[in-house]
Amino acid sequence: MRKLIITGGSGFIGTNLISFLKNNYEILNIDIKPPVDQSQNSFWVNCNILDKAKLCTKVYEFKPDLVIHLAARADVYGKSLADYRTNTEGTKNVLDAINNTSSIERVIITSTQFVNQYNGLPKNDEDFAPHTVYGESKVITEKLTRKSNLNCCWTIIRPTNIWGPWHNRYPYEFWKIIAENKYFHPANQNVIRSYGYVGNVCSQIYGLLKTNEDTVNRQVFYVGDEPINILDWVNEFSVQLTGKNVKQVDKHLIKSIAFIGDILKYFSIKFPLTSSRFKSMTTSNQAPMEKTFKILGTPPFTLKEGVQETIKWLRKYHPNLVRL
Repeated sequence: MRKLIITGGSGFIGTNLISFLKNNYEILNIDIKPPVDQSQNSFWVNCNILDKAKLCTKVYEFKPDLVIHLAARADVYGKSLADYRTNTEGTKNVLDAINNTSSIERVIITSTQFVNQYNGLPKNDEDFAPHTVYGESKVITEKLTRKSNLNCCWTIIRPTNIWGPWHNRYPYEFWKIIAENKYFHPANQNVIRSYGYVGNVCSQIYGLLKTNEDTVNRQVFYVGDEPINILDWVNEFSVQLTGKNVKQVDKHLIKSIAFIGDILKYFSIKFPLTSSRFKSMTTSNQAPMEKTFKILGTPPFTLKEGVQETIKWLRKYHPNLVRL
């Protein structure tokens, strides 16, 4: 059986990916945190990718055929690039560890769609326009990958807004607000954004591991689903969680509420709506998925099916959120 290292395998995408791939590969999960799914404990080794010596030793000793680099700080709350050392220095260490291990044949490096955000569709793979410090750190991830002179096939993936079982925030934010009927959507808005059910993303990553090397080497692929009207996405969750569509309210009222949220945030008081969140609700931001679908085909799960799978997980781990 071929060997696969996944850095950050204890996180949201990593947990789903290990479940998806565990019967196809011998897997080692390199992460600073234990798996959230305890059934995956046997795959885990405690290692910080900022500890270069330990990381290189673990990679060399395991002698993987394949590496999927997921480990990252993925929130947008950092104030400077120093807050995202995992994405910059950590990625450099991972790339060095790969170069020091001759068994590795193929590598997937994870970036984000936010390397080019609110700037229209990127003109090419190196057309960067990050909107956040997090996005800036992932631009560095991509540039480091290109400069690393890897002696193997490498591919960069840019996940869109990924959702599904084991999501670390949505049960306490988005899904919780919907379940409590506290979600208000801006009325008369046709906002198209890119989302992705995590099961489809796992299928796409697996496809990239299996696709002919000439097709994926030194290429960038967005992973996720077809861009969708955000209202359709929100309503699918609302209907399956509560049995009804979300309420729609004049956007100017919601904007005023978001301003209040900004003030509360300044005083470190949590509030579900801020100007940043309002912007994401009212601004289209599509990812170019055509190349991914052309090479890997149509994702296996529809929106409805992905939400159904997510609801099954919520019933088990967050039953208070499912009102039906």
